[in-house]
Amino acid sequence: MDNNKNETRDLNRDPISGTPGSHPVGVGVGGVGGAAAGMVVGALAGPLGMLIGGGIGTLVGAAAGKGVAERIDPTGEEAFWRETYTSRPYHDANFDYENDYAPAYSYGVDARSRMTGRQWDDSLERELGTGWGQVRGQSKLEWDHARDAVRDAWDRSDRTYRAYDASDRHYASQFDGVDYRDGEASYEDYRPAYRYGTQARARYADRQWDDRLESELGQGWDKVKGNSRLGWEKAKAATRDAWHGVERVLPGDADGDGR
Repeated sequence: MDNNKNETRDLNRDPISGTPGSHPVGVGVGGVGGAAAGMVVGALAGPLGMLIGGGIGTLVGAAAGKGVAERIDPTGEEAFWRETYTSRPYHDANFDYENDYAPAYSYGVDARSRMTGRQWDDSLERELGTGWGQVRGQSKLEWDHARDAVRDAWDRSDRTYRAYDASDRHYASQFDGVDYRDGEASYEDYRPAYRYGTQARARYADRQWDDRLESELGQGWDKVKGNSRLGWEKAKAATRDAWHGVERVLPGDADGDGR
C-alpha cells in the first residue's frame, strides 16, 4: 500500500490506541429493513468517534452542523462501508467503492440526518432519486442501482439514531437519582459518557468491565467527550452504568451476536 493510501486510512485511527487503519466493523446490521432493538446495538459497534461525530472522510457532509443527538461519525461510517460494500447483495464488481458506491452511501447517511422525521417510503425514494444527479459526482451508478446502497446507508444510520435516542431518554429520566452525579454538572455533561458506555459494550462484547478496560476507555474519553465538562474520574461511573445497562435500555441481542 503506498503512502497516499496509508495517509487516507490514518484518518481512521483507533481513538484509544492511536493505531492507524483500525476499522472495527459493526455486526448484526446486514441488509435493509429490520428495526428490532437487538439489531440496533450492532450498528453501534464502530470506531469510538461515532459517539460524538466530527471526524473527516468521504461521509463528512453527513455530520456537519448537526447536534450531538443527530451525529454519526463520518469516518466510522466510511470505514464500515469501505470494508463491507463488496458483501452487500446489490454489489456489482463493475463499480468500485471510491468513485461509485461512496457517493451513494454518503447520500443515504446525509438524507437520514436531514430528514429526521421521515420514514423510507415511495415518496422519499422518489425525492432522493430526483436529487441523485446533483450529488453523484463521478459515480457511474444510475439511480436504479444506487438506490439500494442509499437505502442501506439510510437504514444503518436510522438504527444508530434510534439506539442513541433510546439511551438518551432512559438515562435522562433517571439522572436526578444517580449517586455519582456531580452537583455542578448537568445531564448534557453526562450524556457523552452514557453513549460511550453503550457503544463500548457493543464494541467489546467479548470483554468484562475490569480495571484494564476502564483504563483503556479512560484514555479515549477526551477524544469523545465533546463539550462535556467532566474529566474521566467523574465520567467513568456513568460510562460503567451504561455498559452494564445495555440489556435493560435496549433489550434483545445486546452483544450483537444474534443469540
